[in-house]
Amino acid sequence: MHDGVASRLAPLLTRVLLGEENAAPAAADELPVQVRAWDGSVVGPAGAPAFVIRHRRALRRLLWKPGEMGLVRAYVAGELDIEGDVFAALDAVQRMMRSGDEPIRLSSDDKREIVRTAVMLGAVGPEPKPPAEEFPAGRADGEVTGPLDASPEFFTRMLGPSLAHGTGLWDQAVDLTDAQRAALEAAAERLGLFPGARLLDLNAGWGAFALHAARACDVRVVALTRTHRQAEHLRERAAAAGLADRIDPRAWDLDAAGDGPYDAIVDLAGVETADRDTARLYGLLAPTGRLLLRVQARRPGPHQIRRTFTTSYMFPEDGGLRPLGEIVSDVEAAGLEVRTVGALREHHARTLRSWAANLQRHWAEAAELAGPGHARVWLLYLAASALACESGRVGVHEICAVRRDHDGRAGATLVEGRAVVSR
Repeated sequence: MHDGVASRLAPLLTRVLLGEENAAPAAADELPVQVRAWDGSVVGPAGAPAFVIRHRRALRRLLWKPGEMGLVRAYVAGELDIEGDVFAALDAVQRMMRSGDEPIRLSSDDKREIVRTAVMLGAVGPEPKPPAEEFPAGRADGEVTGPLDASPEFFTRMLGPSLAHGTGLWDQAVDLTDAQRAALEAAAERLGLFPGARLLDLNAGWGAFALHAARACDVRVVALTRTHRQAEHLRERAAAAGLADRIDPRAWDLDAAGDGPYDAIVDLAGVETADRDTARLYGLLAPTGRLLLRVQARRPGPHQIRRTFTTSYMFPEDGGLRPLGEIVSDVEAAGLEVRTVGALREHHARTLRSWAANLQRHWAEAAELAGPGHARVWLLYLAASALACESGRVGVHEICAVRRDHDGRAGATLVEGRAVVSR
C-alpha cells in the first residue's frame, strides 16, 4: 500500500541517498527498490528487493550520515533489513549513489525539507551512536578483533569445511570445494615447493594452504595469523593431521617471521596488508626463492581517501587499495624479478558469492555464533566486494616473483606454470 509512512519516506530517502544533484523527482514505482516502513506501508515496484525500515532510528542515522555510512550503520544495527536478493539490492543502491565515489551533499532547501519530513515521522533527535561492530578495538599486542575474530565454527559455515580463505579457481570446478582445492594446488605448483623447503605464509588464516603445503609437499611452514583463534585452531588441525612438527603458527607482525632464509613466501588472502615490506620480503627469501602474492587492486587514477564501510568495519588497520602498477613496482623496487601477473577478478567474485550463499544458508547458526551484527557485517562485505569485482572497480591479481641468485639466474628448475586468465 502506498498510503502511510512509506509514501512520505520516498522523497526523503531519495535526497539522503542520492544528494541534491541526482535527486530528480520520480514516481514511487520508478524506484529501483521497494521501501517498507514500520507501519507496513510500501513504495516501490513489486518484486524488487526490499529495504525494510524497522525503526525510526534508521532514518536518524541517514539524516546524520547521508549515503553509504548511514545505510550501513542502520543495517548492522538491525534497524533496517534487506529482503530478497541482497546483491540486487546493494547493486541498485550503489548505482543510485554513483557507487559511493563521492560524499552526499545536501542543499539548504533539501535539509529543510528533510527535517520537516523527519519531524512528521518522529525521526528527529541526536545522532545515534555507531554500532559497536564499527570500531573493533585492537588488543595490547596488536591483535585484530571484530568480525575477523569470530570463531572457527562461524567461519566453517561461511568458508566451508576446508576454511580456505583465498580466491578459488573455477575453470574446471563444479563447486567451492573444487575451486579451493584447485587454488591450493596451483599455488604450491607456482611456488615450486619441494620436500624440506621452508615456506612463510604471510596471511595463513585458518591454515588451509599451510596444511596443504605441509601434507602434499612435505615443507616446513611458518604461518602468520591475524588472531589468537586462528593460531590455536591451526595448531590443533596440524596436530590432528600429524603435521605439528612442520607447521609453526606465529603472531601477525612480520618481525615474527625471524630472519629466514625462506625458499618461498606466499599470501593468498587477496587483501594487501599494511605491514608488508617488500624490501624485507626480499631479505627473507633465499636466492632463487619465490614470492606469490594474490592482491586486491583498484583502478589507476586519482583516488579520494575517505572513511568507508570496509575501513570502518573490516580492515581498519590496513591501508587503502592501490593500483596494480604500484604494487608491481614495489616488488620490483625491492630487487625481485616479477615473472608473471595474472587476473583473478571473476574468480574472486564467484568465490565471494559462494561464501555469501553459505552464510545465508546457515544464517541462524552464524548469527548465534558471531552475533547478529557481525553476521550482517560479513554478508554486507561479501556482497559489496563481489559487486565491486564484477563491475571492475576492484581487481584481484596474482603476482609471481623470484629473488635471483648472485649470478642473476632465477633458478634452473623454475616452472612458470600455467597462466591465470580470467574468463
